[in-house]
Amino acid sequence: MTNKMCEMFGIELPIFAFSHCRDVVVEVSKAGGMGVLGMARMSPERVEEELKWIDAHIDGKPYGIDVLMPTTFVDNSDRKYDPEHLLPQTQVDFVRKMLADAGVPELPKSEADEIKREIVKGINFTPAESLQMIETALKHPIKLIVSGLGTPPVELIDRAHARGIKVAALAGKAKHALKHKQAGCDFVVAVGSEAGGHTGDITSMVLWPTIVDAVAPMPVLGAGGVGNGRQLAAALVLGCEGVWTGSLWLKTAQSEVMPEIKQKMFEAEAGDAILTKSVTGKPCRTLRNKFSEAWELPGAPPTLPAPTQNYLWWQEGRTRVERAKAKDFLTYPVGQIVGEMKEEISVKETVYQLLNDMLEARERFDNIL
Repeated sequence: MTNKMCEMFGIELPIFAFSHCRDVVVEVSKAGGMGVLGMARMSPERVEEELKWIDAHIDGKPYGIDVLMPTTFVDNSDRKYDPEHLLPQTQVDFVRKMLADAGVPELPKSEADEIKREIVKGINFTPAESLQMIETALKHPIKLIVSGLGTPPVELIDRAHARGIKVAALAGKAKHALKHKQAGCDFVVAVGSEAGGHTGDITSMVLWPTIVDAVAPMPVLGAGGVGNGRQLAAALVLGCEGVWTGSLWLKTAQSEVMPEIKQKMFEAEAGDAILTKSVTGKPCRTLRNKFSEAWELPGAPPTLPAPTQNYLWWQEGRTRVERAKAKDFLTYPVGQIVGEMKEEISVKETVYQLLNDMLEARERFDNIL
């Protein structure tokens, strides 16, 4: 394929794959697309380890990184290693009682403190924390920096451009996309509400062409609800230069998702991917579970602002339920395409399916015209 995104990065396919898994990043880039490593769950030390591994396995193919730079957040980064004082007791008691009533075991007392400390090292939500990870990443041959929340600082954009690195940002509204363009980004990712993780409330069918028109001639990637080649074709027809995908790779053999969560995804329907603030404190689309449902019940305390709610979920909830494999509470950020995810296949097979479906859609469209 030949278009602006393929030309920008020297890739064969305008398929961008966001993943927290280095294996997925490498396999997508080697298949002709562009792997992008999500670093919001990593310490700078972990970033160095992951990127060093990618460099050794990606055969010189281009790849990028994704960080969070929200404009609204509570900066508790200097207190996050002190959960006893950071987390309000009301919310802590609520989570602990919820899991105790469900019979989910507590963390071993001899390990609990160290486990929690390691957890918070990998929760990097603030712009300052993201910039620290970017400093580590700049020591590697990355070709792209993407802000998953918020407009990147102009200073960072200029610095990246001086090194030949492109910069982009996600947008759920046209006004956000225009801010990214004015700051100097090279392209925008238009994220429809169907997407997994942090997302807005405008559907892809409406959002994609709106942002394409708003920032033209800047290229736009369509994100949210891209699970097969027909949806890839739709993005191209609506004016996008390619697609940004995330949930699609969770079903692959290479993904980081534990088998129990992956099986829960295979059993889910589109409506089981819900928007909730219970995970991070910001609207985040994730797999329905007892934890998210509990926050909607009468008498539940309010969710905490981002990223404090994220600390609460990881320290008091997620680690416990994953160690116990408590199915009712297991969850993972995933988009509404989860209803189409029925079996595990490889990354390469997923790429081939996207292309074959897209070619069939093109043939059908050509026959209609």
